Amino acid sequence: MIKKKYSEEQEKLALIAKAMGHPARMAILQFLASQESCFFGDINEELPIAKATVSQHLKELKEAGLIQGEIEAPKVKYCINKENWKTAKRMFADFFDQHIGSKKTCC
Repeated sequence: MIKKKYSEEQEKLALIAKAMGHPARMAILQFLASQESCFFGDINEELPIAKATVSQHLKELKEAGLIQGEIEAPKVKYCINKENWKTAKRMFADFFDQHIGSKKTCC
């Protein structure tokens, strides 16, 4: 049996959705979206969680491409990755704009 592969777009959308799948990450994204940029300490002060946990959430968001970080020794400054943000917005809009069946029940 040959397994079908997921499309590149499906893989990317799932990666972004997973990164957004935690309330702390959503809070970070909302905070960063309201700022031009900010330092780790500013983000950490906004959340009721340990610094190590904030770091892990930032790592997940960065790996998904939603944020970017820049070292300004001895601190790290974070901001929204605007290009990837626009891509994610388009991808989610396309996903939710799909035609769904017109039957009133699913089965």
